[in-house]
Amino acid sequence: MSNEKKSISRRDFVKGAATGLVVGAFASMGVYSYTSSAYNRLPKIERKMQDFGACRSVRVTNISETSWFNNAHLIGDIHEAGGLLVNQYTLNWAPFANGKGSAKGSYDEGIGSIKELLPNDLQKAWEIQKKLALHPENPGGYSCLLEVEALDGTIHKYLLDTGWSYEWMENSFKREGIDKMLEEQQIEALFISHEHWDHFWGLPVTVKYDNRIPLYVHDGFYKEGLQYIKDCGYKGEMTVVDKPITEIIPGMALLKFDVPIINRVFGETSLAFNIKDKGLLLISGCCHQGILKFADFAHANLKYDNDRFYGIYGGLHISPFEDWDPKYDDLVISLGQWGFERIGCNHCTGHLTAKKFIESGYPVVRGTARFRSASKDYLGNGDKISFGC
Repeated sequence: MSNEKKSISRRDFVKGAATGLVVGAFASMGVYSYTSSAYNRLPKIERKMQDFGACRSVRVTNISETSWFNNAHLIGDIHEAGGLLVNQYTLNWAPFANGKGSAKGSYDEGIGSIKELLPNDLQKAWEIQKKLALHPENPGGYSCLLEVEALDGTIHKYLLDTGWSYEWMENSFKREGIDKMLEEQQIEALFISHEHWDHFWGLPVTVKYDNRIPLYVHDGFYKEGLQYIKDCGYKGEMTVVDKPITEIIPGMALLKFDVPIINRVFGETSLAFNIKDKGLLLISGCCHQGILKFADFAHANLKYDNDRFYGIYGGLHISPFEDWDPKYDDLVISLGQWGFERIGCNHCTGHLTAKKFIESGYPVVRGTARFRSASKDYLGNGDKISFGC
């Protein structure tokens, strides 16, 4: 296992200090304006223009973007447990439920009820957890397949995230043929964007079909998350990402962001691609770091064709619970200033945000609203988008 030995005390100090600022950060989110004048107030920095090569195209298959099916149940469970800072492993959601009720969940007790079944008998494991968990029918998951075409025509396949519900993700993998790709070891790596339930807890579904797939996780993962990887039956090589930029193949890089996230999660990794003759493509799981920070970091550090932003895909974390605040309008305006040619959004971007993008005339690629996706305003489950083809 590479890169796993770290200074725990220093990491925990940084994470603890940052998490202590979460409440203040949430309270002040409306203070910052996303308009052009806000960019002018940012400190000017010298662009590093790191050359990370180029690829010919990227094709994204949305395996599942529906992380949960009922906002009220999810939000209600979090508030009943004590709010946004409560440890996610104590919420009493599957697969870490112990039947004791809100805020009384336990990683050890939850995993203890199903550990012997992982990763092979996921149906039985999930049935056990459904009897112990709060709102057991609510989990879904986020996961997408990335097919990256190199300049020589070689296709490289990767997974970004692995969802939540064993049942839902198993069905979603089979629907898109991901199970066969994993069994045949066609998929070269799994990137977990962050430790949240809907992106990570479905890990046994991937491990069931390939327990040695190379795995990348942010170095902010807590002890429960690292233990879960082992308890899932994973036997492969895990890279704990501890650098701001990790080149994967020419034209593809993993970007690391250190940011406190709700329910005691820390850090997110996202992906950047340099599409030959097109420009920069950004892909995120949730983009908890924010679109501005994501784009600004890429602009400040990476070299890409035509020096222009070309495409963006994924969860952009603007109105994940379908609420709207006037400050989000500034964010919608700011997105237009980057000049993206293709926008593929879903998941925590929010339906309201997607609709605002469309009303603003942005080049949003719309979906089909299949497989329980709620709107055609963004790319739903089973939908695909290509960049550079």
